[in-house]
Amino acid sequence: ALALTERKAELYELSTRTGATKADSWVDIDGGIGVLFTYSGKGRRELPNARVQLDGPVEPLSKDGTFLGRHIRTTLPGVAVQINAFNFPVWGALEKLAPAFLAGMPTIVKPATPGAYVTEHLVRIIVESGLLPAGSLQLVTGSIREVFDHARLGDVVSFTGSASTADALRRHDAVQTGGVVFGAETDSINASVLGPDAVPGTPEFDAYVRQLVAEMTAKAGQKCTAIRRAIAPHALLDPLVDAVRDRIAANVVVGDPREAATTMGPLASIEQRDEVLRQVQALVDGGGRVVIGEGQRPGEQTAFVEPILLRFDDALAPRVHDTEAFGPVASLIGYATPEEAAELVVRGGGSLVTSVASADPAFVAGLTRMSASANGRMLVLDRTDARSSTGHGSPLPNLVHGGPGRAGGGEELGGVRSVYHYMQRTAIQGSPEMLTAVTGVWHAGAATRDEAHPFRKPLQELRVGDRVVSAEREVTLDDIAHFAEFTGDTFYAHTDETAAAANPFFPGRVAHGYLLLSFAAGLFVSPEPGPVLANYGLEHLRFITPVSPGDRIRVALTAKQIIPRETDEYGEVHWDAVLTNHRDEVVATYDVLTLVSKSHEAVAAPAPRG
Repeated sequence: ALALTERKAELYELSTRTGATKADSWVDIDGGIGVLFTYSGKGRRELPNARVQLDGPVEPLSKDGTFLGRHIRTTLPGVAVQINAFNFPVWGALEKLAPAFLAGMPTIVKPATPGAYVTEHLVRIIVESGLLPAGSLQLVTGSIREVFDHARLGDVVSFTGSASTADALRRHDAVQTGGVVFGAETDSINASVLGPDAVPGTPEFDAYVRQLVAEMTAKAGQKCTAIRRAIAPHALLDPLVDAVRDRIAANVVVGDPREAATTMGPLASIEQRDEVLRQVQALVDGGGRVVIGEGQRPGEQTAFVEPILLRFDDALAPRVHDTEAFGPVASLIGYATPEEAAELVVRGGGSLVTSVASADPAFVAGLTRMSASANGRMLVLDRTDARSSTGHGSPLPNLVHGGPGRAGGGEELGGVRSVYHYMQRTAIQGSPEMLTAVTGVWHAGAATRDEAHPFRKPLQELRVGDRVVSAEREVTLDDIAHFAEFTGDTFYAHTDETAAAANPFFPGRVAHGYLLLSFAAGLFVSPEPGPVLANYGLEHLRFITPVSPGDRIRVALTAKQIIPRETDEYGEVHWDAVLTNHRDEVVATYDVLTLVSKSHEAVAAPAPRG
């Protein structure tokens, strides 16, 4: 990401030749680089430094704990092939590369022919940086119709393009019976719904108009996420047309994308222009009438097409719900009830995104419940988020991009979950010792070592299974009373014997759970300066058995997972903590998280803040 940032001016220059304005190029180029930054952070924070990814908790399969089950994910052994559309030559390549790279799969990039020269230069910059392992990124341009003839079990093919092409690829034997993973993100008749409360003059109405015009004109409407169906109450259709017309007149300048005043450039090619105009005519033949725009500017043999808004008097006309003009084109249809609005959304046959502009929580909640199953993403605009929203047509690396039905049925992005698309989930069954060996994470019942206090070991000496078992400590009534007074936690279970005994969960007055955790820390901590730099949290805390005055407790702390941080002088250690009483009953279980120096030499370095 940093290497691309240094040379992104070269990509901007090439992007202009595709017809993209500076704003269009920003979405593609800076948006793609932003995906890399996001995934670098997520990889560092959310993925283990290991070859096996745990998926979910341990599943006990026997009463005595000798037989366990667990789901794991491992890297697929093949190659990730990405076949991309013409509209995002940079973002389209990087949003697929990032999760595949984190999963450990090499990537072959196949860009669409229009704009392929931008992707080629992108790959050239990455290769020249020398940052990636040899073979982890390759580029193929031109036709690769025979790609599935070479694909095998363990390969992943990710396609972005038309629904018809995706359907043909999905039917290939390599996908049907050969085990090749195929994901598709295709054209989609996305919708944007104006709520009944969003009348002219409200922030929601204004936000809706701004967004609709932006989606019609960004990248000249050549976005799979662009709004194709504007759905509004019947009474607001005329005001909406007027507002859209006024905003286009005031803000949209169609022309040479190199000119500073231009806000919308041409389509990608003459062929694309002709296809868009054909689909506009199909919409007209299907019952639509053009209320804004004239299409191609008269007398010009260019790829410029002006923004076009059609209006359908029959909201159920099939053509408005199944025909996409992949350019600066949207259609306006009306509804009478929230149920009708939801029905119209669903008639698109599955969409990447639907947005709704409304300040009415009941309307938004109802529409979402009735139409979410037909969408990969839903965006709600109201006066609170109208300015901060990233918009209808902007997929974010943190959230899922994809959709059901016509939208392809695939899934991209969505944070770390997209990394899993390039990994196989496998159920592992075995003893605690074997699951520890497979996963690199200690499981209760596996071997432990009590040779020396593990808090005295730096990361390079610490091993999974290193353990300390504390001495016992008696919990007294005075301890409980003092903790209640000192902290202000005077809940009756800790202060009133009669009331506590009436509670079905307690035998009488009991110790605070957090008092027990504090005692446990005092029992296992090694107080002198050493490799452990900081305690930064607890996970999976459960209080299981109440502790009464006079009970004795002790704690067993075992190194469960060791995560070196590649760029730091310290790593993370997750410790399995089990607190028991003198009857060997489990009182509490939790994970303690610490930061630990990698070597004895690093101990003298200043501890990290925060």
